[in-house]
Amino acid sequence: MLALILAAGGSAVRRCRPPVPYLNLKELFLAFRTAVFAALMTSAPLHAQQTPPLPPELPWSGASEKLIAPIDDRWITPAEQARFASSPSYAETRAWLERLDAASPLIEVKTFGRTGEGRDLIYVRASKSGASKPVVLIQAGIHAGEIDGKDAGLMLLRDIALRGKDPLLDHVDLVFVPVLNADGHERTNRLYRPHDRIPFAKGYRANARNLDLNRDYAKLDAPETRAIVALLRKLDPALYIDFHVSDGFDHQYDVTFTYAGWGKYARHRATADWLEQRFGPAASEDLRRAGHVPGVYPSAIDAQDPARGIRFSPEGPRYSTGYGDFIGVPTVLVESHHLKPYRRRVLGSYVLMESALRFTGVEGARIAAAKATDRAARPTMLMTQWQPTPQPIGFIDDFKGVAFETYLSPASGRLEQRWLGRPISYRMPIIGQTSIEQVHLPKAWWVPPGYTDVVERLALHGIRHDRLDTPRTLDLDHVRFIAPTLKTPSEGRVPVQAQFVHESRKAVLPAGSVRVPSDQPLGLLAAALLEPESQDSFLAWGFFNGALQLEPGTDDFVLAAWGERALANDPALKVAFERKVASDQAFASDPAARLAWFRDRLLPADPYALRYPILREQ
Repeated sequence: MLALILAAGGSAVRRCRPPVPYLNLKELFLAFRTAVFAALMTSAPLHAQQTPPLPPELPWSGASEKLIAPIDDRWITPAEQARFASSPSYAETRAWLERLDAASPLIEVKTFGRTGEGRDLIYVRASKSGASKPVVLIQAGIHAGEIDGKDAGLMLLRDIALRGKDPLLDHVDLVFVPVLNADGHERTNRLYRPHDRIPFAKGYRANARNLDLNRDYAKLDAPETRAIVALLRKLDPALYIDFHVSDGFDHQYDVTFTYAGWGKYARHRATADWLEQRFGPAASEDLRRAGHVPGVYPSAIDAQDPARGIRFSPEGPRYSTGYGDFIGVPTVLVESHHLKPYRRRVLGSYVLMESALRFTGVEGARIAAAKATDRAARPTMLMTQWQPTPQPIGFIDDFKGVAFETYLSPASGRLEQRWLGRPISYRMPIIGQTSIEQVHLPKAWWVPPGYTDVVERLALHGIRHDRLDTPRTLDLDHVRFIAPTLKTPSEGRVPVQAQFVHESRKAVLPAGSVRVPSDQPLGLLAAALLEPESQDSFLAWGFFNGALQLEPGTDDFVLAAWGERALANDPALKVAFERKVASDQAFASDPAARLAWFRDRLLPADPYALRYPILREQ
């Protein structure tokens, strides 16, 4: 109970007034009394308020601790003032940044969209006057409960604007989005992410429509994702960094990061090479010098047995990292480790941000060349399905793990892990992927009139397309569904899974049809969205579920009479029908199946049912 009150007290002290150099004793007592009252008056049972037991905390101290402002600094951030026992609300974050904007010519707060609940999406541009410079775009809070990046960014912006770190802006501009999921950020609860070593209520993962924004980059259903994609198009950053906090097993690393596919599986080779060979080693060295333990984000094959390996695999454009890869922007996913204290994680995030600014300033020309190389490429294949390799593709020889034991849990009735807080190291296998399906890209895709939602999203992505003014006849590839099934609803949609048969025949394209050429810098992204086999296609996300509906046919009494007449007048049809009845007892005893047999032979084929509306120009 005391721990709960003290944690709540930190929050109450922060919310009583704006940041100030100190709190006098009377103010401290009033704030503490308010926190005690709030904790005692809550109607929730005590066990529901308590955080669950977490593994032992690994001891740590590092040079980055010197980044924390003194308690009497008038520009101390809210998180620093609370000694990282709380994090500011959306309104407090914005107010603090606008105060910094007013105090420094280097800082400008702007809006770039609105959330579903009407909150402004804000970013901060930190820039020195002069010629246009490369941009480092950093975002936090796409998952609003994973908010380390927000508080690290506030500290770094303060130090750039007022504490002598403005040389970081000599060769780059910083654009910082403190909270992308602003609606989820305000839906706080102490028991969100209960596995996270954070002493305060955390925001919700999804937005106001319960959409995970980091699954929405391809389909663009959420206003927040549309806004960040528009900002990416506007800025075309030299580097894009998305700050998260991990789940999963215990280990010693506090700041981990990853890229789309770790090069081997990246869709664009040059930017992937720059991330792996240049950015990663430089950022890791800066983190180590500051006392942190950086590493590759360890996505475990089996969290119950981490030593079985971690996976490297391709990523689709639904994710920020996958999307960055498809559009040729070097993109980094940062995953602070959830079992490290918030203070340590925020400091590690600060160091990584500062390192990224400094290194991008040096590497600007090299990054621009890599982006140009990738955007000039015209891939002819798209990998659409893959499976784990039977053998590791490599090893991390000295993976910094944490020891655990297993015990029989009376709660689960099975063996569970108990992490022991004792550092160990072991050889970690890296499990790669084998491509089991690829598709050849056509010259173009044709979107029929009426699919305005699809064309709208192509435009939002910046994918070039042209509209047909007059009808046109072409030999095109038509795709027919085989055994389509609707999957479990996901991210506000009902995904589709099917097999496909491709057939070439003439098609009359009406005026208003939209042609999307593959010969363009975003041709691979267009393929990921329009190829039916793609896991992140509009089809897979359920944009074309209407094509799964069968044409209703006609009334049974009409079809029965029509069938009777056909049997009387068409000897060949009569023979075929009687043979079917004689050989198939289930068919013979099923009136619906019998009428369906006549429907398939007497009615014209439905031109839309079980056919993919997008046509492919070979």
